[in-house]
Amino acid sequence: MPVSEEVIPALIDLKRSDDEGLMAQLTSQLRELIASGRLGKGRMLPSSRRLARDLGVSRNTVTYAFEQLAAEGYVEASHGRRPVVAFDGHEHIERTGTATSSVRSARPRLSPWASGLKQTDWPMSYQAQLKPLRPGHADFREFPNEVWARCLRRSAVGAAKRGLGSVNRTRLCEALAHYLVTSRGVRATAEQIMILPSAQAALTLIAAALISPGDDVWVEDPGYPGAAAAFRASGARVTGIGLDEQGMQPMRGRAAPKLIFMTPSHQHPTGRLMSLARRTEFLGLSRPGKTWIVEDDYDGEFHYDSRPVPALQGLDAHGRVFYVGTFSKVMTSDIRLGYLVAPPALVSTLEIAQRHIGLIASSHIQEALAEFIADGHFLAHLRRMRRLYRARRDHLVEELERQLGGMLSVEVPPGGIQLIARLQRGRTDRAAVKRLVAAGVETRALSSLALGQPRDHGLLLGFAAWRESEISAAVRTMASCL
Repeated sequence: MPVSEEVIPALIDLKRSDDEGLMAQLTSQLRELIASGRLGKGRMLPSSRRLARDLGVSRNTVTYAFEQLAAEGYVEASHGRRPVVAFDGHEHIERTGTATSSVRSARPRLSPWASGLKQTDWPMSYQAQLKPLRPGHADFREFPNEVWARCLRRSAVGAAKRGLGSVNRTRLCEALAHYLVTSRGVRATAEQIMILPSAQAALTLIAAALISPGDDVWVEDPGYPGAAAAFRASGARVTGIGLDEQGMQPMRGRAAPKLIFMTPSHQHPTGRLMSLARRTEFLGLSRPGKTWIVEDDYDGEFHYDSRPVPALQGLDAHGRVFYVGTFSKVMTSDIRLGYLVAPPALVSTLEIAQRHIGLIASSHIQEALAEFIADGHFLAHLRRMRRLYRARRDHLVEELERQLGGMLSVEVPPGGIQLIARLQRGRTDRAAVKRLVAAGVETRALSSLALGQPRDHGLLLGFAAWRESEISAAVRTMASCL
């Protein structure tokens, strides 16, 4: 309801002890009275002299408030005349109220990619709290946090001396290039390496730089859901390629796609190892500049039954393969660092795209990790985790065979941090996963990783993050549920 001129001072409450100045308080309160419609359009305000007297403030305070409101369009003021309200609060309320109600009732128009997100189970919907035997996680409790904290502290202290520098810190790229060349057989220089917030960010960067709407992309089926998500977001036509005992099968006789995504060292999720002959065959499918291969070596550091198999990228002499890795499996998941070794011909383009998209990792964390690697802590931790995770893998296999041997058929992977236990007797896996999650054992349905019609059913079980006592307790719970 509009108010009279005499009532205006009574509606204003100025607090002299408030951190906000008197002029700012007066401006804000007068603005609210006008915007709410209580001071209607055409209403004449009191003179600055009278309002200052009634409020007990200086005339300059009122004058400055009127000038600010005039600048914002709420009042019209001219020299020698009292201000007049120029803003129709009632009209504004009706217009914005109608707009708000229509916005609430209308369904947002999403992209085709975003529209399908609710139909996927990636990331897993029950990720709030880590419980046995969730796959894909390392044991953060075994990480040398005190050593890492010292590296972080020294990185923070030295930040001022380092200056801005490159978004991909040279010291870390050099240390990582040396490690990848010597331990994984990767062809890499420091200039080819990009440090990103995650391995998923690397896939997003590749898709943004290479994929046009309608381009064909092949991925493993079943496989890593994040790859299909990244390429679909760029408009690709994603085709799932089936597996055999060596992982992804080459599609002989079919036109090569724009991009092939694979996990040859430990196929996700089966853990199968791609042979040298199969790798060479896939390299023969790729054509420089036309067909690219993305190799995700997400847990390639963990081999238990033989020496690590060199990366597929190391066999490529023509710059056709992207190599993607992550530190979250070797160190701890909250480090949030992944990396990409780019083909030489694409380095400059990807560096610009990295900055445009904003896929930039903290330089503070990068410098700390460079020191962690240079001082030998990274390799020492990795060697210790290999021994520990192998023992945990073997313990999980023994417990599953002892307690659930008649119901589950276990595939023992030669490495990695998870395994598959296939359901026998034609049972479906999603109902089993639902019961297990309710009972406190986290697993993932193998069928949920299929792009099309699931070919088989099973449970994806993690072993790296869990101590042997926790594994035994989880398998007992599984036996009671299944």
